[in-house]
Amino acid sequence: MSSRGGKLAPEVNRALFVKNLSYNVSAEELFELFGKFGPVRQVRQGIANNTKGTAFVVYEDVMDAKTACDALNGYNFQNRYLVVLYHQPEKMAKAQNDLAERQQNLENLKRQHGID
Repeated sequence: MSSRGGKLAPEVNRALFVKNLSYNVSAEELFELFGKFGPVRQVRQGIANNTKGTAFVVYEDVMDAKTACDALNGYNFQNRYLVVLYHQPEKMAKAQNDLAERQQNLENLKRQHGID
């Protein structure tokens, strides 16, 4: 993945993970905002209680995603400062595994010390 003589960081990809969105934002508004940086293939908004206020934005081209990430991370949109990151599924899976392991350790300690 090299472009214009320079190499992109390994985490750079076409899929962006967006946090701190208003719960009332529409997919059309996200397409309009992110579409300013290039063709958007897909926008998926979180609808469950633990994913509200988040979205995945997938671009056709990795350079458009990089430009959008650089420009929109920290951008004030609908009176909220956006957090825009590159989607890293392997990092998210590791975090889930770490959480499960920590919960198991906590349960073991509770049993060991007789705490309910």
